[in-house]
Amino acid sequence: MISYLIATFIVLMIIVASFDVVPIFRDWLSRIGIGRFTDRNQWKDKLLKKGKVWLNKTPKMKVTDQTRLVILDKLRGNYSKSTIQHWQEAALILGLLKEMNNNQDNSVQRELNQFILRTFNTSGDWKKRPIHIDGAMLAYAAMKYDSEGKYKKAYDYMWTLIKDHIGEDQTVGYRKSMIDYRYVDTIGFICPFLVCYGLRYGKAECIQLAVRQIKEFSHYGMLQKPFLPCHAYQISSKLPMGIYGWGRGLAWYAIGLLDTWLELPNDYSEKKEIGELLERLATSCKDLQKQDGSWGWVVTRSEARADSSVTAVMAWFLANYHSGSHHTDHQVKKALAYLQAVTRKNGEVDFSQGDTKDIGVYSQLFNVMPFTQGFTIRAQS
Repeated sequence: MISYLIATFIVLMIIVASFDVVPIFRDWLSRIGIGRFTDRNQWKDKLLKKGKVWLNKTPKMKVTDQTRLVILDKLRGNYSKSTIQHWQEAALILGLLKEMNNNQDNSVQRELNQFILRTFNTSGDWKKRPIHIDGAMLAYAAMKYDSEGKYKKAYDYMWTLIKDHIGEDQTVGYRKSMIDYRYVDTIGFICPFLVCYGLRYGKAECIQLAVRQIKEFSHYGMLQKPFLPCHAYQISSKLPMGIYGWGRGLAWYAIGLLDTWLELPNDYSEKKEIGELLERLATSCKDLQKQDGSWGWVVTRSEARADSSVTAVMAWFLANYHSGSHHTDHQVKKALAYLQAVTRKNGEVDFSQGDTKDIGVYSQLFNVMPFTQGFTIRAQS
């Protein structure tokens, strides 16, 4: 009996340990030969191949930084959340859409069709409705593919969910439990969707809300020189929260600002004002790029570890923001060269900062992230 219990205990320990050891070993093995692509087209093909696979088999992103007793997080449901997955999938769609539009790739279209069919039902609604506003980024990506508006019910639901998060200052809170705070993440999540949805379905209030969200954050949540976001600000006190220069916060602001500006009609009254914000942001981004072409997880510190997710977004941002006073080809080439240098031989872009835990509490794990893969593809010319 005792020997049976000992054997059972040993087996259980081996199983528990395998949940910790196997991912570490897999990362080590995958990083052998990292960055050895000598041909740019070969690298792009590998990126795209992995992006297509990941769209319908998206890796689960970890919520915690825990690397020991991982099985406990999985059993408690704390390992990953669907909310995080929404913006991973959205970035992949946006990247693959650019590839499909540029090269008429039928294999990309097949993957996009498969994703749409498993995400939305035949009545045009979500099969599983998002419960947080993060889902607006996925709705935006779907709208860019769904030109016929087959899934309008899903987009209508997203607008209803966003309205339900509008606070007393008439801007959108990140979570109802934190309604007194305005997060920079929200700019990237909701603003492009609101403009796209508002224009398509004749809802001017959606466009006005997106512009108000950007203007309010740009006033209260930005360091003015250099022009950089903090993580959040409190609407009651107007005090900034977290740090100025958090890399992914800069990425969220850049995504929201540029995609909103691109969606707005040229004759829209406040497009010029959004363009002026873009001008200031582009100047700051260029000045904070590292010598190796990357941006750090804290962009104001040259010593901070490079973050591929920020670098991919900045490469896309500078490649797609066109202004007579900015010539960004050099910066974009450096950023793409860095991303090529940190791409595993199987096509996965490595070393992206993990999910943020709270205002001012940032992950120190750096690994692969589908979001980064999507924006690296999106940044390609």
